[in-house]
Amino acid sequence: MSSSIHEKPISPEHEEVPDVPHEGSEAHEPIHPDELHSRLTAAYEYGRPNPWGLGYLKMYLFCSLIYLCSTMNGFDGSLMGSINALSNYTTYYGLPPSGNSATGIVFAIFFVGQMVGALFIWLADWRGRRLPIFIGCVGVLVATIVTATARTLAIFVGGRFLLSFFATLATTAAPLYMIEMAPPRYRGTIAGLYNTLWYMGSIIATSAVYGAHLHLSHIGELDWRLPIWLQMLCPGVVALGIWFCPESPRWLVAAGRVEEARNILIKYHVNGDVNHPLVTLEIEEMRDSVKKNGLVSWHNFLDLSTLVSSRSRRYRLMLNIAFSWFGQFSGNNVISYYLPHMLENVGITDTNTQLLLNIIYAIVGWIFAAAGTRFHDLIGRRKMFMGSIAGMIICLAIMSGTAADYVNTGSIPASSASIAFIFVFGAVFAWAFTSMQPIYPGEVLSNDMRAKGMGVFQLTAGVASFVNTFAAPVAMNNIGYWFYVFFVFFDCFEFLFVYFLFVETKGRTLEELDAIFESSNPRNASLKPLDELENEKNEQIV
Repeated sequence: MSSSIHEKPISPEHEEVPDVPHEGSEAHEPIHPDELHSRLTAAYEYGRPNPWGLGYLKMYLFCSLIYLCSTMNGFDGSLMGSINALSNYTTYYGLPPSGNSATGIVFAIFFVGQMVGALFIWLADWRGRRLPIFIGCVGVLVATIVTATARTLAIFVGGRFLLSFFATLATTAAPLYMIEMAPPRYRGTIAGLYNTLWYMGSIIATSAVYGAHLHLSHIGELDWRLPIWLQMLCPGVVALGIWFCPESPRWLVAAGRVEEARNILIKYHVNGDVNHPLVTLEIEEMRDSVKKNGLVSWHNFLDLSTLVSSRSRRYRLMLNIAFSWFGQFSGNNVISYYLPHMLENVGITDTNTQLLLNIIYAIVGWIFAAAGTRFHDLIGRRKMFMGSIAGMIICLAIMSGTAADYVNTGSIPASSASIAFIFVFGAVFAWAFTSMQPIYPGEVLSNDMRAKGMGVFQLTAGVASFVNTFAAPVAMNNIGYWFYVFFVFFDCFEFLFVYFLFVETKGRTLEELDAIFESSNPRNASLKPLDELENEKNEQIV
């Protein structure tokens, strides 16, 4: 065992206030990136914890519970797209089958709630990660009751606002919890898998609408109200189980409860090995982070100066905002919410067929999103993003051309090709973008920017989603396939933006990324090996 592991022991009697040394105690010095790397290497030389040990298996179990938070957004997106194809629903609320601004506001109000909910991200630092998850899930249960029983469109829209607001509380805290609970070696994979459960929610919603319409469409409003009630399923399970999950060890350290954090790390990161040096190293890392950054609270959350106080920070924030916008404005949200209407544009008018294809679309997306989680660590973020965007451009161009051919000539092969490339588009988007949505924005932000930056991320995503879902029904009704052409040109802009400005984060520690963003050209620096980057930095100093 390397002696460097124990160079800076943590004295239990001084752990209650981790960022302020007690009188007579040794001051806690920050861990230098080089030392961190060497000590982490030494910790794993001591012994690599068995990822199939009892502690890890228990961690996978409660992580799977937290994954269910991700289903809420997927459920809503596909639910609304599916029930909007049901005549019982549109007739009840007086909505036109082809869509108008009223249809758009029913969808887009969800993103207004998301933007408002993003202002309360500080709750995760106030009383821990579990509380906002619990409040969010319980709030979704209440909001579901409101929407499922709504007798007027105004109440239905209000219920959707509440649903989105509370869902955002849970879905903002959940990725933080996942990243902080996962062991260092598996953090990327576990965090990436979280967002792929969006498709599980989509599959539940589309299957419920399909089954209800097939068997219950003759019983009043049951074919669309019953699927809305099912929106309580996943958040209900999370609300019941969240208090059986351990609290985030990083939050416990910040709250001065270091021994509780240590016990959690011993149990779940090293399978109960109390002597494993990885635990001591992780505790010291958390103490360093808390000492440097502190916690976000309601009175300092809106102070955004830390996000723009230097050129490197502005660059980081630009990438955070750009990725957030691209993730919602590449054509994917339009397809998610309005797939049945798009199918109708190319001749698929049978409601059951539309709903069945909606289910298949979600299943295909889940498969490719889960596969992409692993490829990001093999191929790299930039190559994955550019490959996906290039594929989306091709798919959207073909969809536009074949839809135009069908509209003008009634060609059945053109209709079939358009449908096929709608599914290819969904797979291409999911492969690169879905798994990275909770990861890349956090990677490009420094530690003290991360909480506020993720709030900006949520706000930007809400604005982008609101714009395209509010405009989509009107645009598709008025210009049809030309709406797809717009996204062809926007995705071309995305490709150029990613190529010239996005940094590569694959294989880099957060400390290494600090050096990259401080360079004159972060994009170029991120493509160079670390030793070459360090040599250039040393030459500049000389």
